[in-house]
Order: sequence, then structure tokens, then C-alpha cells
Amino acid sequence: MTPRIPKAEIPAELKENLIQQFGSAPEPVEVAFNHPGAAAASLDFAGRMSTWEAVDAGLKTYAHMAVAAQVGCGWCLDVNYFAALNQNLDPAKASQVPRWRESEVFTPLEREVMEYAEAMTTTPTTVTDELSASLLDQLGPAGLVELTVFVGFANLSTRVNTAHGVTSQGYSDACAIPLATRPEQPQVASPA
Repeated sequence: MTPRIPKAEIPAELKENLIQQFGSAPEPVEVAFNHPGAAAASLDFAGRMSTWEAVDAGLKTYAHMAVAAQVGCGWCLDVNYFAALNQNLDPAKASQVPRWRESEVFTPLEREVMEYAEAMTTTPTTVTDELSASLLDQLGPAGLVELTVFVGFANLSTRVNTAHGVTSQGYSDACAIPLATRPEQPQVASPA
């Protein structure tokens, strides 16, 4: 699928850095640079989030992948599965995130993090006091705030990418184990 908005030229130095990091310029960045201010703000915030350390990076990767699977953002699933390999996460485990509820490979904390990510993604949100309290006990106040902001940004990214028509660029092709597909969810009937 071709993005719904044409790709724009991105600054040469940024393009070189992205190619070094990913092997090619990410389409979401190329599309976003139709509005350089919005693109720069998004990249700046993502960069700042990458320095936060209150929550394990692997947990945040699983959370972003859970959001991406729920929203249907193939690009985010693709790039986060690739990121999981670079974080030395077990590729067999990371490949199961789209079907984490049925899979037996995740720890109780990982499962709660993905449940929280999905609950934040549902409209309206379905985060419960019990789930928040459990994560607060395990991650601490700073960790729960960090996870919440991270999942909020994952929602922004996935929804922008899907609205722009950005799909997988094949970053996960380097992964030996293919991503599992998300189980079909029952569809809610539209009012007549």
C-alpha cells in the first residue's frame, strides 16, 4: 500500500542517521515531514522517551506491539519486532505479542503490561483500579507514569500511521521467526 500522503524530503543529516539505524528512511518520518514542525516535535518527544529508564525497555516494546496489534498498525508491529531483536529479547517470545492472551510464554508482569496497553487503547478506555494498583506495586509511581505516557504515544503513532496509510516496510524480515497474527475479535454490530 502506498501512503495516503506523499513522502516529503527529510533533512539530509537526519536521513543519513535513519538509514544507518534502520537501513532505510522510515515512511512515517517521510510522510510527517510534509509538516516539519509536527515531524520534529514527534521525533523530539520520541527521542526524549528513549532516555527514560523507570520501566524496562522490553516491557515498553511489548506494550507498543500490543497497541499496534490492537489498532492494526503493521508498520509499528514490524519496526518494534525488529527493535525487540536489537534489545536482545527472545524473538520467539516477541513474535507472540499479537496473540499474547493465548500464548504461555509471557511472565505475569509482561501480561499485565500488555493488558494495560490494550485497556488504554480501547475506546473508551477500560483500565481498572485493580490493574493500575498491581502495576503501581510492581513498577512504582514513576514507572506507571512512564508506561502510561509511553502507551499514549504508541496510540498516537499507531493511529497516525494507519490514518496515513503507512504499512510495514519489512524491517522484521531480518527476524527468523514470523510474527503471530492477532486472533479475530468479535465485531460489534452497527446500529441499523
